[in-house]
Amino acid sequence: MSTETSQEVTITGAPATGIALTDVAASKVAALLTQEGRDDLSLRVAVQPGGCSGLKYQLYFDDRSLDGDTVTKFGAVSVVTDKMSTPYLMGASIDFVDTIEKQGFTIDNPNAQGSCACGDSFN
Repeated sequence: MSTETSQEVTITGAPATGIALTDVAASKVAALLTQEGRDDLSLRVAVQPGGCSGLKYQLYFDDRSLDGDTVTKFGAVSVVTDKMSTPYLMGASIDFVDTIEKQGFTIDNPNAQGSCACGDSFN
């Protein structure tokens, strides 16, 4: 049985490194967790191979703690990134938009050199 470790970072403002969650996004995540009736889940943000530009984001709720995870707290919301995704997400900011044109989470990532036309993948 392997020992699982994670690094916990408490954020009070926008981090210079790591991932940031806007207040609007944190409120939306908290509301979704309340709607699910779960307080044991974190928002996991991962970077996976795929998409038209080579890499794509995955955002989902997760109750696992993996070896090398970085955990960042935004109030009651925990954002988790795995050790392979963390370097791709340094300085990235997650927001939630709700307009007539678009609804959902958006990621502003200074590490992305380009993205596809649909905006779902980057390189």
